[in-house]
Amino acid sequence: MARKVTRYPVEGPNALWQIYKTVSPWKGIKNFICIQIARYCPVLTIKNWIYRHLLGMKVGKHSAFGLMVMVDVFFPEKITVGDNSVIGYNTTILAHEYLIDEYRLGEVIIGERVLIGANTTILPGVTIGDGAVVAAGSVVHKDVEAGAFVGGNPLRVIERN
Repeated sequence: MARKVTRYPVEGPNALWQIYKTVSPWKGIKNFICIQIARYCPVLTIKNWIYRHLLGMKVGKHSAFGLMVMVDVFFPEKITVGDNSVIGYNTTILAHEYLIDEYRLGEVIIGERVLIGANTTILPGVTIGDGAVVAAGSVVHKDVEAGAFVGGNPLRVIERN
């Protein structure tokens, strides 16, 4: 299944050079500082407070973000994480892609009781179903069914419940 992203064509220099036509530089600076604090914060309640109240993410009860998790700096409000999920060390969660002739935005929805292994990259526009497990080092470029165990690059199903 294709990722659910909205495409925005641009003219002129590549889309990344035009980023501040799409997002305020002050939002980018504020988010960057908040994300860097959260990345190194060892206290999960403080980390989740930053994500919810300063970045506008939807984060469920008892969800845990490991050390060095990098959430989307420009569109963190497009990220939802359900209750009791674990996002592993140094995972990157993106809600945007800036390309040459366009940029794309997409919601990232991570369900309840999901385990994301360390060093995983989650691309914009994907949904990871409740109870899914994503192996460490994976690139999540498509939706993951509830209860599935997936891994790799390209992502493939290893096992289904």
